[in-house]
Amino acid sequence: MFTDEIEKYLAEMTIPMRLSCVSDSGWPLVLSLWYLYEDGHFYCATQASAKVVDYLEQDSRCAFEVAGDQPPYRGVRGQATAVILPDQGLEILSRLLIRYLGSIDNPLAQKLLSRSTPEVALRITPVNHTTWDFTTRMINSVPAS
Repeated sequence: MFTDEIEKYLAEMTIPMRLSCVSDSGWPLVLSLWYLYEDGHFYCATQASAKVVDYLEQDSRCAFEVAGDQPPYRGVRGQATAVILPDQGLEILSRLLIRYLGSIDNPLAQKLLSRSTPEVALRITPVNHTTWDFTTRMINSVPAS
């Protein structure tokens, strides 16, 4: 669904994705999750007891955004559907830890992997998207660091 350029962007960006779902109250909820993007799907991990799991089980429709907070602004956002994958939680969590922390051989990774509450994976499948890239128009506006 995504172009090679978008897939490259998603592979290079090690920032959390913003995921939006509908809560029990009917109001939207936005949360940030680490992600992997593979074969047309985003994969995230969270504890099985997390409210987002309940919300997505009730209504699989969601929205996503992967965009940095620093100029020049660029990113991808869209609508998606989510599926909970209970048996893949630890595998996805381990892969996320390697992607974002470089290994599972550090205190944070060990803490997350040893929690007593089981992890589940979320498979988020985009159904439409839009992108933006203000790099060209901001090139002369961003102060040098």
